[in-house]
Amino acid sequence: MTFDALSPEEVLLAVSNAGVKKGNMRLDKVFLSSTSAGCLLAFACGTSLSTDASPWYQDNAPGLIRTISALVFPYGLCMIILTGADLCTGTFMYTTVAALQRQLPWWKMLIHWAVTFWGNLAGSLFVAILIFGYGDVFGADPYKSAVITFATKKQVTPDFHMILLRGIGCNWLVCLACFFGAQGRSLASKIMGIWLPIFAFVSVGFDHVVANMTFIPLGIWVGAPDITVGLYIWKGIIPTLIGNILGGAIFCGTYYWYMYLLNFDDLAIAGNKKTDDPVGQTRVSKEKNDIEASAESSHQVTAVGPSH
Repeated sequence: MTFDALSPEEVLLAVSNAGVKKGNMRLDKVFLSSTSAGCLLAFACGTSLSTDASPWYQDNAPGLIRTISALVFPYGLCMIILTGADLCTGTFMYTTVAALQRQLPWWKMLIHWAVTFWGNLAGSLFVAILIFGYGDVFGADPYKSAVITFATKKQVTPDFHMILLRGIGCNWLVCLACFFGAQGRSLASKIMGIWLPIFAFVSVGFDHVVANMTFIPLGIWVGAPDITVGLYIWKGIIPTLIGNILGGAIFCGTYYWYMYLLNFDDLAIAGNKKTDDPVGQTRVSKEKNDIEASAESSHQVTAVGPSH
């Protein structure tokens, strides 16, 4: 059985190359790209909240309704990755691998982290406040109650260290989704690879710093008690951001770089497949497209006319 997918080594090279490209992008484009990513993820957050607005299920089958919500939420990251937008949680892996490969300076990595964070915040607030808030999308029950309940569970109930640890688990899975998305060659395989880890992190209730940029400000907007801007910064941004950095940069980026790229030679990746030859060695051959294949199988026609 053969699988039309990149090997882990090839994926890490692709991740490193993407990190170099992202880290060297013009900062105005980085900000716009990350603003787009914040908007796209905010749409998925809205879908998740509307799915949670099911009082009977919340009282009688909370695990089931969370699972259903987790099944629909991953479309946000699919839109982000497939449009090439920049999510700060993903860039924690991409640029870390590029920096470890010595293809990107560490200071450029940190600048990219900062710009994508603020861009994600701008995009998330644009959708949460302007579209959801002024649009009164969650202004009436049961949707308003669902927003308040969700924001309270995220910010008021857990302690600081709990949110930090949940942030590690969250971005560990988010970066695995980016990894699997790069590993597949077809659109369907990329979407499937992205979907499963995101389903996992949402279904267990981990904390994502960019998703919180929609959930918590929207909760404040609709009047969630005991949640202030200061509390959001202290418990919604700081521990989640630290945890997401550790999960993406260390548990994914550094670990897989150490396993697959440290002391390994570069591999050809773009448009290639690996096949085993008769002596057991692996060779890389480029696939030929249909036009080239048909041209080779057809007879060559020699034009008749005077030579020059």
